[in-house]
Amino acid sequence: MFHAIETVATLPGYKLSVLFRSGESKVYDMDNLMARHEAFQSFRLTRGLFEQAKVAAGGYGVYWNDDIDISCNELYANGKLATEPKT
Repeated sequence: MFHAIETVATLPGYKLSVLFRSGESKVYDMDNLMARHEAFQSFRLTRGLFEQAKVAAGGYGVYWNDDIDISCNELYANGKLATEPKT
């Protein structure tokens, strides 16, 4: 299933606050990806890069530049529920 993203915001400690079109809001911790994948380590090396997170066209993910992105399904599956779904 495709979990389209409505908005994204960066939080301290390399976390993303993601609002999905379904109304669910999740917080995704980037630490695991930063430890395993070199591209994500750029967040620690390039000041201000992490804060440039943007929602990809169609809500398919979050991206920072041509080399760094993350899919909406990864964010949904491994993010922690931040609030109750909106009804």
